[in-house]
Formats: sequence, structure tokens, C-alpha cells
Amino acid sequence: MAARRRGYPPVPTSQFARFVRIVRRLRKECPWDRKQTHRSLRESLIEEAYEVIETLDRGDLKALSGELGDLLLHVAMQATIAEEAGEFALDDVLKQISGKLVRRHPHVFGSVQVAGAEEVVRNWEALKMREGRRSVLQGVPPGMPALQRALRVQQRASAVGFDWKRPADVWEKVSEELQEVRSARGHVRREEEFGDMLFALVNYARFVGVNPEHALRGTVNRFTERFQYIEQALARRGKSPHKSTLKEMDALWEEAKRKVLHRRRS
Repeated sequence: MAARRRGYPPVPTSQFARFVRIVRRLRKECPWDRKQTHRSLRESLIEEAYEVIETLDRGDLKALSGELGDLLLHVAMQATIAEEAGEFALDDVLKQISGKLVRRHPHVFGSVQVAGAEEVVRNWEALKMREGRRSVLQGVPPGMPALQRALRVQQRASAVGFDWKRPADVWEKVSEELQEVRSARGHVRREEEFGDMLFALVNYARFVGVNPEHALRGTVNRFTERFQYIEQALARRGKSPHKSTLKEMDALWEEAKRKVLHRRRS
């Protein structure tokens, strides 16, 4: 017999009310919290979002609940600052997101029928345009990491039919852009062509079901882990990277790859 799916627990209204009271008290009584503004909290908001991503990448669900709380703190703090200035209230935030979710999911809260997730995305983009957006690309934040922004822009364009037909055609474009990078002359031209090549690679990643931001983050994490293994192994020998040969470091790199692979398989 299949296991029964667990139901949702009751909405923690008393805990949420207590949380909001704590944030409002901090704004009144804590000198650091009192001096914060919408703009001063921008960088820490981004940091908290990245910490959520890090826990997801690690699969650390125990830490995830705490990191989501830190992110929720920023939502409450921004709303509290706005309430003090008479700009909007936390109630407005909740009403707007609830209304938006209902409005943009007519297949759940209405009578619209959809064939699958792709049709949901197309309907979502069409609804946003009817709400007043002048471009399907409007709303993709310029401050997003470039690979992720490229992916979102391509997904938005694809949703209205502006897309390649086959992965092979996209790979041909990657090859074309690579040749243009190799033949480019001058820093400005080389940078432009390199950007075109990265954009084409993101397109190919999308076609084969890979999130390029996640892929590159994983590669950077693996490089960091292996390089730190080299540093630690050299330190045990009383050496450092800048006093070692490339051959010695390459051997340790391969050793690190074998040990990490063995650890993941065990």
C-alpha cells in the first residue's frame, strides 16, 4: 500500500503575529535596526537569498528552515519600514501576492484547462502582458547573475515562439560563436564575441535541460574543494602552492578528484 501523503499543518498565525511584533519592536528599540532603510538592506537581502541557495545545493534541509526565516525577516523589515513611512503595509504585500497567484493560475482557481507545465508558462506570460507589461522581457531584473538572466530572457522569448527548433541548430550556433571569439581582434570586440558565445551556450544548456547558473556554481565549488585539498596536502609537506611545481600540484589535483569521487560513491 502506498504511503499516505502528509497533509499541511495549520497556518501558524500566532507565530507569524509574534514574529511581526518582534520585527516592529526591533525597529523601535534596536539602534542598528532603527537606522536601516529600504536601500541599506539591499546587499544583505541578496546575501540571505544566496544562503538559501547554498543550503539547497547542499541538500541541508535542517539549515533551510533557518535560512528561509532570515529571508522572511527581510520581507517583514522592508514592509515595516514602508509602514512607518506610510508607503504600504504588510497586509498590502500579502494581498498583492495572493491576488497575483490566483489571477495567474486560472487553471487552478478558474475553469481554464491546460495540457501541461509548458502551457502554464505560456499562459503566465500572456496574463502578464494583459496586466500592462510592454515587453515579455520586462521584469527580468538587470541585477541578476548574468547566466541566470540570460536563461530567463531566453525562456521568456521562447514562451512566445521566438526560439530554435532543434538542439543541433543551437550547438551549431555555439560553434559559430566560438570561431568568432577566436578571430576577434581588440578587447572590446573580443568581449562582445565572448558574451555572444556564453549566450549561445546558455541556449544550448536550456535545450538539454541544464541550468547554466547551477552548472557553473557546481564547477566552481568542485574547483574550490580540489584546490583547497592541494593547499592542505602541500601544507602537510611544509610547502605552499607558490613554492611548488605545477607537476606536483597536478598530481594532487588528480588525487583530490579520485578521493572526492570515491566519497560520493560510498
